[in-house]
Amino acid sequence: MVLRNGLRTAALAGAVAFGFLGVIGVGTYAASGAVQLGGTGGGLTLAPGTVPAAYQALIQQWGTRCPQISPPMLAAQLYQESGFDPTARSSVGAEGIAQFMPDTWATYGVDATGDGKKDIWNPADAIPAAANYDCALAQDTATVPGDPQDNLLAAYNAGPYAVIAHRGVPPYQETQGYVRSIKSLMVSFAAQAPASTLVVSPQASGAIYFAQTKLGTPYLWGGEGLPSQNGQFDCSGLTQAAFASVGISLPRVANDQWYAGPHPSRDQLRPGDLVFFATDLNDPRTIHHVGIYVGGGYMINAPHTGAVIRYDKIDQPDYIGATRVTPDGASALPQRGADGTITGGSDPGHT
Repeated sequence: MVLRNGLRTAALAGAVAFGFLGVIGVGTYAASGAVQLGGTGGGLTLAPGTVPAAYQALIQQWGTRCPQISPPMLAAQLYQESGFDPTARSSVGAEGIAQFMPDTWATYGVDATGDGKKDIWNPADAIPAAANYDCALAQDTATVPGDPQDNLLAAYNAGPYAVIAHRGVPPYQETQGYVRSIKSLMVSFAAQAPASTLVVSPQASGAIYFAQTKLGTPYLWGGEGLPSQNGQFDCSGLTQAAFASVGISLPRVANDQWYAGPHPSRDQLRPGDLVFFATDLNDPRTIHHVGIYVGGGYMINAPHTGAVIRYDKIDQPDYIGATRVTPDGASALPQRGADGTITGGSDPGHT
């Protein structure tokens, strides 16, 4: 991620600062919105790199357990629940990658591995159990009017009796928010359609402009640009602040920012996309760096201690992919505490 030629960097900075911003200023403000996922079921596949490789086949297989669910939906739930952490334990006692309460696990847990044990801590049991639980809720709400997937998600959060009583998604702020969050997060996990459907947000140009105003600022580990930090940033602090300047709230950590929208391929990149780098290209939990794409194969980023905010090439061996940030995608992300545990976002019915 580092340009070795300092003179080249300096020359490029001037060219990009005026050239790229002028080009994208018209294009990005001319279009807005997010790619939409139509339908449910097995027709949707997971985008590469969006779930840890160890769980991809399980999620793809069990995400087709019934017509009302899909692999991206199941992935969005697991991410919302635990961040794909099979050792996660919530403050109220929910356990494992799918965050089942023990009493619920006693009913819906499965021995998918055939080893004679229903193991809540084993993703090979817990992921199938989560899909089975979703499908049971879909069956419970099958006669309720409205979108079947919305109804099962509402039942997951509020219980099936509330959905049946209200003849659809109940008028509970938390439940309605949960349905919106999962449906928005699904976009980040789904293999994407052609580039024409991946619309650039109207905020992209403003985020780039903010980052350009910070060029030359020294890197600071943990930096968020606060006055007490002399206005300095680390990589995800810079991207968080850049999008905050245009009214989009991103999580603090780079591997959570990865899920703030759909994932354009390398040839679909547009200025304003976030670009990410990981130590294991098969596991997004290992993402360690993020920058803002500006076009021409370059990004603005806060690289590392001893460097300054600058332009660097994105074509590096640890490049894992990109995210096109959307307001809906960003707002759907769970809130995490300093220790990485989820502190807000959703409160599913079985956790």
